[in-house]
Amino acid sequence: MRVLILGGTWFLGRRIAERLAERGDQVLIAHRGSARSDPGVPGLHLRTDRHDLARHAGQIKDFAPQAVVDTFALTGADVDAVLPVLPHVPSVVLSSQDVYEAYTGLQTGQCLSPVPITEESPLRRERYPYRGKGYPGVPDDYEKLDVEARWLDRGAVVLRLPFVYGPHDYQRREEPILRRVRAGRDRVPVGAANLLWTRGHVDDMATGVLAALDIRSADGLAVNLGESTTVPIGVWFEQILRAAGSRTRLERVPDDRLPPDLALAGAPAQHLLVSSARAERLLGWAPGDPETRVAESVRWHLAHPPEGGWTDADAAADDAALAGP
Repeated sequence: MRVLILGGTWFLGRRIAERLAERGDQVLIAHRGSARSDPGVPGLHLRTDRHDLARHAGQIKDFAPQAVVDTFALTGADVDAVLPVLPHVPSVVLSSQDVYEAYTGLQTGQCLSPVPITEESPLRRERYPYRGKGYPGVPDDYEKLDVEARWLDRGAVVLRLPFVYGPHDYQRREEPILRRVRAGRDRVPVGAANLLWTRGHVDDMATGVLAALDIRSADGLAVNLGESTTVPIGVWFEQILRAAGSRTRLERVPDDRLPPDLALAGAPAQHLLVSSARAERLLGWAPGDPETRVAESVRWHLAHPPEGGWTDADAAADDAALAGP
C-alpha cells in the first residue's frame, strides 16, 4: 500500500511510518523538517508546510497514495489547506480526547462528565481551549473538534488519542518522576494522586492506526484508543519507579504544596477515564499490558535523558513541599 503521511517525523507519526515501512508499505512523508524531525524516518520525504501542499500537487499525484494518515492537524485551517490536494482514499486522522467535556472539567476543577467516557459522551461546549494562553507551539485557533468535523465529512477514521507516552516522546511524560530519580531524591511529594487518566503507549497507538487503515470498518467514525485498564496516577508513578529500579518513595503532602510539575498528583474533581470498546469491536484492536509498556518506555527515557537537569530551585520546591506545616 502507498501511504501519504502528513507529519510523521516526530513521536507517534514517526512510529506509524516505521511500522508501515517494516511491513513493506511505501511511505511518502510530507513534513516541515522542524528541529524535532528525524531525517532517518523511513520513506520518501517531502519537505513542505502543509499550507503549501498545493505547490506539490504533482508529486502527490505521481506517488498516487492509496491511503492518507494526518498526524498533525491542529486547526480547521490545517485541514482546509490539504483536502483539495488529496485523493479520496481511506484516511485516518489523529485527534485527541481533549474534545470531551470531561477535559474541560479536568482543567477547571469541576466534575462535568461521568466516566468511563465513550464516543457518545458529551463533547466540549467551549471551543478553542488554548486561545490566549500562549502555549509554545499551540496556535490560538487549536481545535480538534474543527479538525474532526472536516475529516469525518470526508469519511475518515478519527482516532481520539489518550495521554500518549513511550520512546521519542518530546513531552517527556515520565520526566516528573525520572528527573527526581536521576537527582538521587529519596522522596517525591504527591497529593491524593488518584487521577484516572487513560494513557496509551506509542506502539499501541500505531497499531490502532494500521488497523484503521486495513480493516476499514470504522470509516466515517470517531474511535477512542487507550490502555485496557487504568491505574491512578500515583500507582503509575510507582510503576515508573519500579521500572527505573529506584527506591525513591512517594510521600503524601497537601495538594496546595505540590510543585508545579506534579500538579496532576492532586485530588481531581474530574477523571478522564476512557473506554476503547469501539476500537476493540470494530478494529479488533487490543493494547499491550500497561505495566509492561511503562517499563519499556522508562528504559528508553533513562537511556535518552533530556537536556537540562535538576536545579537548586527544583530541590527547594520539593523540600518546601515535604517540610510539613
